Amino acid sequence: MNLFISGGCKNGKSYFAQEQAKRMAEEKNRSLYYLATMIPTDEEDQARIRRHVREREGWGFTTIEQGRDILGALKQADPRGVFLLDSVTALLSNEMFTASGQVDFTAPGRVKAQLLEFAEQTGNTIFVSDFIYGDPLQYDALTEAYRKGLADCDRALAWVCEQVVEVCYGNPYFFKG
Repeated sequence: MNLFISGGCKNGKSYFAQEQAKRMAEEKNRSLYYLATMIPTDEEDQARIRRHVREREGWGFTTIEQGRDILGALKQADPRGVFLLDSVTALLSNEMFTASGQVDFTAPGRVKAQLLEFAEQTGNTIFVSDFIYGDPLQYDALTEAYRKGLADCDRALAWVCEQVVEVCYGNPYFFKG
């Protein structure tokens, strides 16, 4: 079963996703993988990564650092395992905005296609994404292109996943499945 989880920043999505992944792996007696997509750029990112690593200690996750080319993670894992991809938001950012300052406007379509293929190949993936659409502010064209690209990825995942959940203040709300 593929599961899509969305919600606001620091709302408990990752912890909820970890619980779901561990339960799925135990029920199916499958390997458990954590696909870490964040490429840290500052101390705040490093601190968040350290916190997530501490939260996963003893849970049985094998961590695969995969900040780009998400299908490449399948070369390092059993595709029959249970995967926790955290997060779609970071993955798209890494693919769209390069360290050299270039912007790849084709990244959203490519990332969406790779995520859908990943879901199809595994069938046991939990996708975590940030809900960044409720803000009524007007943003510059570049930020809007990113938000639109993320929304496209999220909609596609919500369509193909058997369950769709929004986590709000640590509380899961099921919209599908």
